[in-house]
Amino acid sequence: WDTDPGPPPAPRPLGQIVEREDGRGLGLVRALADHWGWQPSARFGDRGKYVWCELEAV
Repeated sequence: WDTDPGPPPAPRPLGQIVEREDGRGLGLVRALADHWGWQPSARFGDRGKYVWCELEAV
């Protein structure tokens, strides 16, 4: 979660993020998760959001 109410930036393809030291989080989630998304956080009123993902159990 974070305090920015806006949607997360679109994840970059994994090949574009492995050489960078920032902005890897959503790219890794996108590469590994079966589903992911975000929702506004009611905990902080009109501020903040949660980013979530689902991983398949094997």
